[in-house]
Amino acid sequence: MILAIDVGNTNIVLGIYKGKKLLNFWRVKTDAEKTSDEYGMIISQLFELQGFKFQDIEEVVFCSVVPPIMYTLEHMTRKYFNRDPLIVGPGVKTGMNVKYDNPKEVGTDRIVNAVAAYELYGGPLIIVDFGTATTFCAISKNGEYLGGAISPGIRISMDALFERTAKLPRVELVKPSTVICKNTINSIQSGVIYGYVGQVDYIVNRMKKELGDINTKVVATGGLSKLIASESETIDIVNGLITLEGLRIIYDRNRE
Repeated sequence: MILAIDVGNTNIVLGIYKGKKLLNFWRVKTDAEKTSDEYGMIISQLFELQGFKFQDIEEVVFCSVVPPIMYTLEHMTRKYFNRDPLIVGPGVKTGMNVKYDNPKEVGTDRIVNAVAAYELYGGPLIIVDFGTATTFCAISKNGEYLGGAISPGIRISMDALFERTAKLPRVELVKPSTVICKNTINSIQSGVIYGYVGQVDYIVNRMKKELGDINTKVVATGGLSKLIASESETIDIVNGLITLEGLRIIYDRNRE
């Protein structure tokens, strides 16, 4: 079995694969203050609830956009799984040609997403990842990573609105039934959610024009992908666990 770990700014997503089958996955809060033993304890408890053991894991692969946590997780992997993890980064074979001006600037999670999406759906395609930041990635018909756009994530925007205004409250991220709302809470929800839908559709349509193919597939991932996709006119596919799938694919390519 393979343990895939996707370390994001807000959450860490873990998944266990047996071959190409995802057996189970979990989501825990990213905390750079936690020690390797604390993370080992958390994973042990998650495993125990589903009948898994550390000994079941033959290999570990992960990607991270949080450099301060890297050493902690590497140490945890060696101590509790007795394995050196495969860390996606320079020198790791992904099978994707990155056309960025400086390929090292691209977040590893964006490359991992691109690898999985192209493998699953072909190209050209656009990937929209609703994470701490919302990222848009364009992949060519031939599987080249062309670049993309980055904007503040939905929760960052909501936090900024709450912190920078004296009277506006922090609200639950729920889609109101109308855009024209008659109270402050629903008005905030309307502006944030429908505003993001508009942003996504506009950027995606501009990217399609630049790619020169209006039939480009659009894949959404991330924790809030279903919420936005339910109103978007451009999102074709929702796959919330595409990063784990990409980690598995990259592990297989490097093992071969």
